[in-house]
Amino acid sequence: MDKPPDWRNIRCGWEIPSEKYSDQPYIVKTDDGAWLCVLTTGPGREGQAGQHVVTTRSTDQGKTWSELADVEPSDGPEASYAVLLKVPSGRVYCFYNHNTDNLREVLADDPPYKGGKAKRVDSQGYYVFKYSDDHGRTWSGKRYNIPVREMEIDRENPYGGKVRYFWNVGKPFIHDGAAYCSLHKVGGVGEGFFTRSEGVLLKSEDILTERDPEKITWETLPDGDAGLRTPPGGGPIAEEQSYSVLSDGSFYCVYRTVDGHPCFAYSRDGGHTWTEPQYKRYADGRLMKHPRAANFAWKCPNGKYIYWFHSHGGKGYEDRNPVWLCGGVEVDTAEGKVIRWSQPEIVLYDDDPYIRMSYPDLVAEDGRYFLIETQKDVARVHEVDAEVLEGLWAQFENASMTTKGLLLSLPNDGGAVPKEIDMPELPAFLPRDSARGNLGAKDLRRGFAIDMWIRFDSLEAGQVALDSRTEGGQGLALQTTTRGTVEIVLNDGRTENRWDCDTGMLEAGMLHHVAVIVDGGPKVISFVVDGKVCDGGEFRQFGWGRFSPNLRHVNGSKTLRVGPSFKGEIKALRIYDRYLRTSEAIGNFRAGPDGRSARKP
Repeated sequence: MDKPPDWRNIRCGWEIPSEKYSDQPYIVKTDDGAWLCVLTTGPGREGQAGQHVVTTRSTDQGKTWSELADVEPSDGPEASYAVLLKVPSGRVYCFYNHNTDNLREVLADDPPYKGGKAKRVDSQGYYVFKYSDDHGRTWSGKRYNIPVREMEIDRENPYGGKVRYFWNVGKPFIHDGAAYCSLHKVGGVGEGFFTRSEGVLLKSEDILTERDPEKITWETLPDGDAGLRTPPGGGPIAEEQSYSVLSDGSFYCVYRTVDGHPCFAYSRDGGHTWTEPQYKRYADGRLMKHPRAANFAWKCPNGKYIYWFHSHGGKGYEDRNPVWLCGGVEVDTAEGKVIRWSQPEIVLYDDDPYIRMSYPDLVAEDGRYFLIETQKDVARVHEVDAEVLEGLWAQFENASMTTKGLLLSLPNDGGAVPKEIDMPELPAFLPRDSARGNLGAKDLRRGFAIDMWIRFDSLEAGQVALDSRTEGGQGLALQTTTRGTVEIVLNDGRTENRWDCDTGMLEAGMLHHVAVIVDGGPKVISFVVDGKVCDGGEFRQFGWGRFSPNLRHVNGSKTLRVGPSFKGEIKALRIYDRYLRTSEAIGNFRAGPDGRSARKP
């Protein structure tokens, strides 16, 4: 099958081999120049028998991979959720869960587990490591246990701490001559699988130099009897901590909750203490939204940051498609460096909305950036268009209007947009493929965008600001709704789709910049109003909406009309024959109605 003509579609990526189940495909670069990828894999599904840890190597930036090498065998007790650390000598350590005692069930809540016993046993046991001195080709025969300090969450589990529930997805990191490994402590198993969780760090001051694994020492952080939790009043889930080290040595940690928002905290003393956890926010102060899914931040070679999340307010495991990225830059505060986060951009998607991409990694090499992800049965490597990342980082200064793909730009005389305009032809989404024997459809994954400066004298519903529809309804329209929002209507004569901006974004009598982005890759409609991406706010879970993959086009009348019901003024109108990136829409906003009058960030 031909790959889709859009690098963001995950099926365009290069597959990483596995046995079937494929989880946490994390990469380190070895001293012989290879990429070494560790995976949790097995012949079944997550948590089933045969789950174990393997590695594979690539010498061509993820295009091809070596045969799998066992870190633990598939016929032993469950070995799961591995991460890698390369130390200065070139030795690579692999850390993972190991069900050493071979428990076949664990105590759990009833309900949902009948009789109070859960058969899934891959998230308890011992945190262990093996090592490789040949760049991941083979692994030590012996494994070594890491002592983890008991905390309140352990003592309060059903075993009183004698059996520990835990796992990890966060990658180790090095700072000031010490190595730090993440761990997520779990308080119980029940509804949603884990019912309570919090994050700790395992610090070793000698693993970077000590050759004898038996002599390596460990300390559990933070100080005290509790790990990283949710903010006061938050839920019981605080897990999958991901860490970055800022330029002043501060630690930044981001993690998931079941509160509809991701959480973060800073440590200014090497992980011993942390700031009070908060829900994560954009630079403009708005809360970010994210479900119970991995959300990771990575520091890039240029000293800036990339953040992976899903930009909606779900509280469960669903809807990890599409993936959104934010860019981060450091700024100074009285307490130390903090990260300022941009507005988000779609970076990866799958055509099947139920597919869930997660547990990512980022590799930066030779000025190129690669994202690695898995849907639990296929892991892939994706080279990211560097322009996307550069645009995210530049959002805080960009004040230029993009002209790429510009079909229409009005007015030309500094006045208002005329009441009738020659409507340009917009790209088709789904034409017939004459090259196919069955003459079926061909998804072009095209898009378009409407970028405008508009003032509504009132937000009364039913005002049609723009309309290219025929009498039969075919075409597009932009109109106000009963919620005080503006919506776009897309109709090809066979199917109709609509989506609107968030409530509270528009104010009567004010001139607003509204960008409507219709992206034919993930089939997503998004609004950027006055430089802010609509994410649903408190009104709805999603601020972006999907449109039908069967929508053929939105070409209707040859005339684009300002509706007679519209009360207000369209000060500027631009139509593009492609989807705009969020960063471009923000640049257009900053450039002002004439495209030249830069607005201060």
